[in-house]
Amino acid sequence: MNRKDLDPASSPHAALGVQLRRSREAQGLTQIGLGGVIRYSGAYISSVERGARPPSRRFVEAADEALVTGGTLTLMLDQLEHSVLIEGFPEYASREAEAVAIRFFQLGVISGLLQTLEYATAYESAPVRRGTATQQQADERVRFLRARQERLDAASPPFVQAVIDEWSIRRPIGGPAVMAAQLGHLEQLSDRPNVIIQVAPLSLGEARPFTHPVTLLTMRNRTVIGYTETHQRGYLERDVDTIASWARDYDRLQVEALSQAASFELIRAVRKEFESHAH
Repeated sequence: MNRKDLDPASSPHAALGVQLRRSREAQGLTQIGLGGVIRYSGAYISSVERGARPPSRRFVEAADEALVTGGTLTLMLDQLEHSVLIEGFPEYASREAEAVAIRFFQLGVISGLLQTLEYATAYESAPVRRGTATQQQADERVRFLRARQERLDAASPPFVQAVIDEWSIRRPIGGPAVMAAQLGHLEQLSDRPNVIIQVAPLSLGEARPFTHPVTLLTMRNRTVIGYTETHQRGYLERDVDTIASWARDYDRLQVEALSQAASFELIRAVRKEFESHAH
């Protein structure tokens, strides 16, 4: 079997993956062998070691115990969760990587899964200028985002249903040229059979049901997990009644938002406005 070299700087969780491999091999275990001990598939362990997916806390704690690491992997996960990503988001990302359908509403900024590299880089540069993040942290967040986006190009990508507010496509993140390219990217994504993008117009006013970003993940067993976040942290929601309420509001939002065709035309019109200011 070919042994792929690992790059600890390729994503926020890549260094943890490198340490996992070292600890596993020190115990003389294959990925399948470790999986048999802690009840995870060899494919899951491989994806964690490559930094392709963030591990769950339950997995990390089980691996620490099985590999007798003294809690090294859990400590690394703690550091990641508190220094690079907001609390609660790593757990969400691990569930997002397994979802068959992703429905979300985003306001004020283009959602991460839909961002271009230039847009994401510009957005993450602002905390660095404010002194609330280091350049390394910003770079790690962008690398982590790019790893998440790889699922959209997979052989069996998830179904993505996105509603974004109009301010998100008009807010000039990175300047006119970056925004023009970002909106062009949304147009290209809209052509994919597994992606639906709608715009919630500003005219909705108080009729818009959500005041925070909301995501609904449909898992392979058809259960639905919700996620929302504040500026400080993210929250996974599994309560059946709460999820049902969010789903009803999301359905209502989709009806009130512009149709796919009208959304595409608005995005294209705003892109042309940015293009005219980019020259």
